[in-house]
Amino acid sequence: MNTDITTSTKPEYPVIDRNPAFTKTVGNFNTLDYLRLITISGIRPNIRGPSMVTGGMIGVLGGFMYAYQNRLVSFFPNEDEVAQYRKKIQV
Repeated sequence: MNTDITTSTKPEYPVIDRNPAFTKTVGNFNTLDYLRLITISGIRPNIRGPSMVTGGMIGVLGGFMYAYQNRLVSFFPNEDEVAQYRKKIQV
């Protein structure tokens, strides 16, 4: 069984760094990524106390992982980051 994602699906947009550091990926989060993080972590008002906190933490973690994945695999437009890193490479 082949588990290599690079052979099954190719990104639609240019990949800037094939093996980025965690801080580099999170540093490239944009407003849409933070919006995804917040919307996935919605909490129902009828949940009480510890359940609400646990649900909120799971939601925030899930939203963060979703935003991180979208930033990492380049399935969404990334023209700003491509231009930014091209400037750094040329200097």
